[in-house]
Amino acid sequence: MRDRVEELGKIKLAVLEGPDPAATQRQHDKGKLTARERIDLLLDPGSFQEIEGLRRHLATGFGLEQRRAYTDGVVTGWGTVEGRTVFVFAQDFRILGGALGEAHAQKIHKIMDLALSAGAPLVGLYDGAGARIQEGVGALAGFGGIFARNTRASGVIPQISVILGPCAGGAAYSPALTDFVFMVRETAQIFITGPDVVAAVTGEQVTMNGLGGADVHSRDTGVTHFTYDDEPSCLHDVRHLLSLLPSNNREQPPAAPSADPADRRSEKLYDLVPVDGNRPYPMRSVIEEIVDDGELFEVHEHWATNVVCGLARLDGQVVGIVANQPSMLAGVLDITASEKAARFVQTCDAFNIPLVTLIDVPGFLPGVAQEHGGIIRHGAKLLYAYCNATVPRVSVVLRKSYGGAYIVMDSRSIGADLALAWPSNEIAVMGPEGAANVIFKREINAADDPEAMRQLKIKQYRSELIHPYYAAERGLIDDVIDPADTRRVLIRSLAMLRTKHADLPMRKHGNPPQ
Repeated sequence: MRDRVEELGKIKLAVLEGPDPAATQRQHDKGKLTARERIDLLLDPGSFQEIEGLRRHLATGFGLEQRRAYTDGVVTGWGTVEGRTVFVFAQDFRILGGALGEAHAQKIHKIMDLALSAGAPLVGLYDGAGARIQEGVGALAGFGGIFARNTRASGVIPQISVILGPCAGGAAYSPALTDFVFMVRETAQIFITGPDVVAAVTGEQVTMNGLGGADVHSRDTGVTHFTYDDEPSCLHDVRHLLSLLPSNNREQPPAAPSADPADRRSEKLYDLVPVDGNRPYPMRSVIEEIVDDGELFEVHEHWATNVVCGLARLDGQVVGIVANQPSMLAGVLDITASEKAARFVQTCDAFNIPLVTLIDVPGFLPGVAQEHGGIIRHGAKLLYAYCNATVPRVSVVLRKSYGGAYIVMDSRSIGADLALAWPSNEIAVMGPEGAANVIFKREINAADDPEAMRQLKIKQYRSELIHPYYAAERGLIDDVIDPADTRRVLIRSLAMLRTKHADLPMRKHGNPPQ
């Protein structure tokens, strides 16, 4: 037995060391860590338990029978993050370029099944060259098994994809099916067809980063939620995100003690938010004044920047925050902002994270491009997401809230549990200037001084229909609050709603707008 244990130790040492030192050096020369180095940064020290480390492929032909390294190019197992179980798979680019073959895929299938059975988060660390061409259709079928499991686990356990190298072809669809995507600049790319194929088919010349780099996907496509300059800071924030999420949809997000007083007033908000609805201000600064210790973990920070989405804590409890951003496009809702916020609302609802909506919205963005681009369909995604959400929902109107955007931004009429407002709120079908031009058009045109008449009618409309207490008088706003008390009121409201129970009608599933 001792001889056999000694033999086992040698084999496992070879597994840990990888194919050869030169391959490791090449990985480091590219500015990338190895699969095991990444796992060590992600998980608590000493907690990783590997499975199928001795797995090798059985494929033959094209020289594969001479290239049968242990692990088959993917390290799988589980460990802990801040003491909580997390499952992980990490592609090893040093072995067959991290390409996915049948054995490689079966290892990922097993760890995904275990994560779902155990009710624990799954983190995928991607660094692979797509399907293993030498194994033919078997590799493609392996991707299909991954996609099916991504879909089955959706909304049940948190799924996080971390792109740390190439993620090409069919492999790109798995991250797109997960809840959050992280990328590292320069070394990570994700695309369906690479630059060579693009050039051959369309004649367009583009680099790998120009086609599917981190900045492209964080700024233009919205594929990635978080972008970093290096792998350690990226994996550090993956750990932070996991600390804000429950292990599965049957649990509540983990609470954390907070030294920030629950009844802290913030009179800075008086000066931070101008009463004049036409003056911009940074909504993120407002959020930081309200949440615990000013900490907001923003999602999709660089995409659709006219709406802010992020996770924070209020009195130690995790909340999801959706807020219009007046300093960008005046905070209007457009196609991308609607999609961004809708996806975030659905994610929070899936994992029992209460929603706080901070509203300062002049409406939906007008224009031919928006209408032809499907603003009706895309705006309906946000409407559907809020209407379908059963988590505690509290909304606060800071300043203006006009037209259909008022309804969509979690108004009382679509199910907000509590709708609050500051005394600077203006809630109406449209702004007073536009409304006066429509309602009093004849009187304005017939006046000796049309501009003076227009100003008079604007003042009349404002005083009669959009004064700060108009909506409250009709029960559409539950309370008009002192801005400095926003934090205290939100904390008390969410504490009251913590035991909220809501049932949706019996159905196989909804059919949200696409």
